[in-house]
Amino acid sequence: MTGAAKQPSKLPNVNVPIFWPAQLAANMADEGLDLFARNVKFLTEESRLHGGLKPRLATAHIERLKLRTLTLCDYSAPNAKGTPTLVVAPYAGHTSMIADYHEGQSLMQTLRRASVELLFLTDWHSATPDMKDLEVDQYLAELLACIDDLGGRVNLVGLCQGGWTAAMLAARFPERVASLVLAGSPIDTHAGNGPLVKMVKASPMSFYEDLVSSGGGLMLGKYMLAGWKNMHPEQHYVQEHIDLYEHIDDPVWLSKTEAFERWYENPLDLPGRWYLQVIDQLFKRNFLAKGKYVALGRILSLKAVTCPLYLLAGESDDITNHKQVFAAEALCGTPKVDTKKRMVPGGHVGLFMGSRTLREAWPEIGGWIVAQGR
Repeated sequence: MTGAAKQPSKLPNVNVPIFWPAQLAANMADEGLDLFARNVKFLTEESRLHGGLKPRLATAHIERLKLRTLTLCDYSAPNAKGTPTLVVAPYAGHTSMIADYHEGQSLMQTLRRASVELLFLTDWHSATPDMKDLEVDQYLAELLACIDDLGGRVNLVGLCQGGWTAAMLAARFPERVASLVLAGSPIDTHAGNGPLVKMVKASPMSFYEDLVSSGGGLMLGKYMLAGWKNMHPEQHYVQEHIDLYEHIDDPVWLSKTEAFERWYENPLDLPGRWYLQVIDQLFKRNFLAKGKYVALGRILSLKAVTCPLYLLAGESDDITNHKQVFAAEALCGTPKVDTKKRMVPGGHVGLFMGSRTLREAWPEIGGWIVAQGR
């Protein structure tokens, strides 16, 4: 027989039962290496998602003003004219990224596509220790400075806690506000019976004062983040980690999750005096709805708000239930013919960055804003 002799195989003959344990061990070793690599990838991604990613606005813009409490961001079209629209983002612990969340999933982009051409956003700053004694009045004053810089009269779009801020300004300076949109905004904080209402009513002021004291005069963002997570503990402390492990090799899922956690896991610190004022006068004593709130030296009456009004609420919103938002219809002085209300499916965050609401509700709101300037 010619040719090279056949070399004996270095692998055992797995057809022979005596070699099955050796083959099983080899398979387990290979799988163990894969499992180790997966676990390392999981732990690395966990650290990125929980504080390793920093928030950022998704859309190119110009910083028009930089004040102590906020940066005024300009999203306007070139050579835009007309009444400016100012989106007042929530100042409640999370960054203004909620209004400009992700490419293709951004309220600011949606409004621009709806022909809202002169468009601006409040990008709130995290409070530093020297800001611990700032009050609501300081924030209203700087918001008023933004309006003056934009010509003195604007359309206001208030998101969540930015809504009561916008409503205060509209009540204090009605001539400065051409139209008012309130989206998920707690105007009557005692309406409905959501978990947030129950929690605030049940907790004594000393609880909130102790939190501020432990933060050196600030309400630390990490405290608020823990509170939000405790509203749905199973989701945040168990299920989200399971979901991450199951999707660790899915780049599309990871990209969406990273965008969300870039916003959610990076809360802002708030001035302690501002925070206690809000808890006591707005949420515990409901002064704005009762016509007892004093802002910049005047008692505010929401009946002074007579501009066109658009109210947007989420059907399953457990942060600001729809009754708190829609209460503005009766509390404000806007005629019914100039008031629009809309309820959309979904929860609180979905009002501002949910794909469905951005696609179905906000283009209509953008068109409504433009129509107020005609």
